[in-house]
Amino acid sequence: MVRHKKDNFRGKKGPHYTPRPRPPPESLASYDPNDPNATPPTTSTHPPFKAAAWDLHHCNPNRCSGKKLMRAGLLRPLSLGTKHSGIVISPQGTIPVSPADLPLLETYGAAVVECSWNRINEVPWGRLGGKNERILPYLVAANQTNYGKPWRLNCVEALAAAFAICGRWEWAEEILGGFGYGEAFLEINGELFERYSGAGDAEGVRRAEEEWLVKIGKEYTGRREKKTDAEEVEGLLRESGDEEDGDGEEDGEEEEEEFDPYGLPPSDHDSDEEEQMAELRRKVLASRPFKAVGEEEEDTKQAPVVVSRPQEPVVTKPKQEIASEDEKEESENGSESGDGLDDDFDNIIKAAPVTDRSGIAALERKRAREKGTVR
Repeated sequence: MVRHKKDNFRGKKGPHYTPRPRPPPESLASYDPNDPNATPPTTSTHPPFKAAAWDLHHCNPNRCSGKKLMRAGLLRPLSLGTKHSGIVISPQGTIPVSPADLPLLETYGAAVVECSWNRINEVPWGRLGGKNERILPYLVAANQTNYGKPWRLNCVEALAAAFAICGRWEWAEEILGGFGYGEAFLEINGELFERYSGAGDAEGVRRAEEEWLVKIGKEYTGRREKKTDAEEVEGLLRESGDEEDGDGEEDGEEEEEEFDPYGLPPSDHDSDEEEQMAELRRKVLASRPFKAVGEEEEDTKQAPVVVSRPQEPVVTKPKQEIASEDEKEESENGSESGDGLDDDFDNIIKAAPVTDRSGIAALERKRAREKGTVR
């Protein structure tokens, strides 16, 4: 028998298990049962507002406000290429969010772009957006990354700002309920939300924004002027204080010089000691002529003396003494050898023919001298 896949036939893979129902998302609204005015949370799992986002995965998932809203079921993810029919909060918009956008907000909701402000140029704006793109007016961020910076809101702050400007303050409180900086954001921008929600349309919101910018600009310049004036006054006070301290020190020195704690007249003993010291000083100065250090060094220094190298005296010995010395050396050498080998060597040398002219001439002179001594 042939079974069709619609018959839910699974063969031998095991019994069919039905998936466990998914628990409803935790509500971000704070509820105190002890408060009689507090309204209990509704059993419906759907929030009263409609919110969506294009997630470009630029941020850390553990710190991203958009992903936290998605996990809580308060934000619907959108894929690239999908257009949104409601309010699209984007920095590419030219019309500010105003109370006139409340029908669109209630019918279709609002959408934001989940991306990093540092990588805003990487966003493919052509593949996302819609017909009703809006830009937020001047607001100050309260999140940990861009605290105190204007126009640097994250996803949850942008959605809450759109809800508050359109008059849905309770939606803004609910969506910010799970974030620690939610109350701070509403408190910092409370006056701005009142101004923007009181304006009727986009032109009124734009005028309110310009008035607020002019106001904070004047306050900033006023604080700068006050700061410079305070610095100038402080500098003058510091200079005057330094002058007073200098005058006080001079007066104190004069008073110390003029003030005598005992008021005693000078004694004769002190005058005698001064005379003795003056006499000793006079004798020391008169004992030797004092000169400057440079002059003494010049006097002590003398020009170097050139000493000629001593020459060794040349001692001329007579020929007989030279001959006797040669004989002594020969006798000593012969005695050291001991075997008469040197005599044999001398005989061999004498018997060798002499071909050198100088040697022949010396031999002839020697023979002539011998003949003369024999006669």
